[in-house]
Amino acid sequence: MSLTVYRRKRDFAQTPEPRGRARKSAVRLSFVIQRHAATRLHYDFRLELDGVLKSWAVPKEPKPVVGDKRLAVHVEDHPLEYGRFHGVIPDGHYGAGRVEIWDRGWWEPVGDPHADYRKGSLKFVLHGRRLRGGWALVRMRPRSDDPRDGKENWLLIKERDRARAARARAAAPARTRGR
Repeated sequence: MSLTVYRRKRDFAQTPEPRGRARKSAVRLSFVIQRHAATRLHYDFRLELDGVLKSWAVPKEPKPVVGDKRLAVHVEDHPLEYGRFHGVIPDGHYGAGRVEIWDRGWWEPVGDPHADYRKGSLKFVLHGRRLRGGWALVRMRPRSDDPRDGKENWLLIKERDRARAARARAAAPARTRGR
């Protein structure tokens, strides 16, 4: 819940990013995905939890295709105000490049989000413009030869939507018998 790492990496006199502060989360938890054209184009996936945005850098565009998996590198928490941020982080600063809001909305946890986040297996439903339905973030076991110095690799996985599957079964024609 601390924004210490976030603030340490930025010079707020030089960058338009919000300084923000940790605060109490709303009843409806927000999410945002920002398309970030930094050194490498990636997508910043952020879920509101405990008054901050838990954040992952996703190298490839998330797709709403069941079973689709994307690497998601866990990064520092961001303030809730960052969910509205778009603009250009100047050259020479951490994360330099253009930040655009790619998707936003609200999310609902499936289970206890605090315990599941700590365990490394967080399931949730997204209610966004582009991404909807069931998703999961699953922490991968660290590799001993991983050069990322403590960065946690997770997978962002599009799950089968139970409600959609039930509607599809109900709409499917009944099979004929006796042939």
